Amino acid sequence: MAVTDVIGGSGRRGSGGSWRNWAGNVTACPARTVAPASAEELAAAVRTAAADGLTVKAAGTGHSFTPAAATDGLLIRPERLTGIRRIDRAAGTVTVAAGTPLKVLNRTLSAHGLSLANMGDIMEQTVSGAISTGTHGTGRDSASIAAQITALELVTADGSVLRCSAEENPEVFAGARLGLGALGVVSELTFAVEPEFLLTAREEPMSFDEVTGRFDELAAENEHFEFYWFPHTGNCNTKRNNRSQGPAAPPGRVSGWIEDELLSNGVFQVACAMGRAVPAAIPGIAKISSRALSARTYTDIPYKVFTSPRRVRFVEMEYALPRAAAIEALGELKALVERSDFKVSFPVEVRTAPADDIALSTASGRETVYIAVHMYRGTPFQAYFGATERIMAAHEGRPHWGKLHTRDAGYLAEVYPRFGEFTALRDRLDPERRFANGYLRQVLGD
Repeated sequence: MAVTDVIGGSGRRGSGGSWRNWAGNVTACPARTVAPASAEELAAAVRTAAADGLTVKAAGTGHSFTPAAATDGLLIRPERLTGIRRIDRAAGTVTVAAGTPLKVLNRTLSAHGLSLANMGDIMEQTVSGAISTGTHGTGRDSASIAAQITALELVTADGSVLRCSAEENPEVFAGARLGLGALGVVSELTFAVEPEFLLTAREEPMSFDEVTGRFDELAAENEHFEFYWFPHTGNCNTKRNNRSQGPAAPPGRVSGWIEDELLSNGVFQVACAMGRAVPAAIPGIAKISSRALSARTYTDIPYKVFTSPRRVRFVEMEYALPRAAAIEALGELKALVERSDFKVSFPVEVRTAPADDIALSTASGRETVYIAVHMYRGTPFQAYFGATERIMAAHEGRPHWGKLHTRDAGYLAEVYPRFGEFTALRDRLDPERRFANGYLRQVLGD
């Protein structure tokens, strides 16, 4: 097991022994950092930390905007706990070490002619970081990454290594699929996979009034539907992904670079920087930006359709709303922006998910629509996010566990019917709060 200097959450060495997340809004100064290469080394590190009176947190690649991984105790780094352990074609599963980046998992599965059913829109996270904070994409029928887990391995507070599935330690499995790092440190995950398929993506500009008026229709008719509304405008960009018989027809090299790199990252970066320097220019920039992306259709393998490069750094808040309340809440958000002095340079993202059975999943027990707001890194965001949060909370919204919010355990216990089930499991597995930190005290209580 390697004992290392602390490395920043984005893979950079932090100054002064500090850990920093991708967005740069969270830092921590752990007393010790280790990079175990096996479950046995991980368990030994937890036991040693307990003997030394240190709390323990595991960090992925730092893509959470909350201090979910922050600690002044022992920080577990993921870079040596990586790799595909086994692929079982007959069972339709892949078992992977917890620190493996999603991009490695996706590319390896593709090389074997396999794929996850659904995924989020970036693939820089580790697999354990993604499931522990509830990473999701959009889907009419297929749910979050955590909902695709069939088994996992968990190192608990006493250094035990538990194998968990629907058949083995099922009550732990029920909670640990999305455990916030509160139950232990995940060392291995098994995902359901299927033969690789093709998706046809149809991206099309649409007015705000049309997309919200047709939302139920568009969500029902497409396997994966999402849209982006550009604040200060009545313009949206929609994306519909559906399985296809092919043939593959990926974006052209030049046209794809123009859309995904030049416009979505390069020009957008410049526009955001200009808006930060001159906030009054943002509404005008938004009107131009909202018309810059044209309609296009392409067909490719899943991870190349679901995911996109995200090089412009930002902070984000996202709420999961009951399906029936989402369009009303989005209308209230639009009205808020129009009557306020907020200058919002990032589009608002809207996605869907079916109900699932995971206790702390943001889609637990109800059909869900996600509304995500962003602000360019370094831009004041607190007032905009605070006003947005008040709208979402009025509609029984559940905050994304890895994105900025101010909700506490009292509020969350009201909007999660199985909240008490999870906290009771935490009491049993970690009575001394070996895995606690400030964020968990906020959202789960002491």
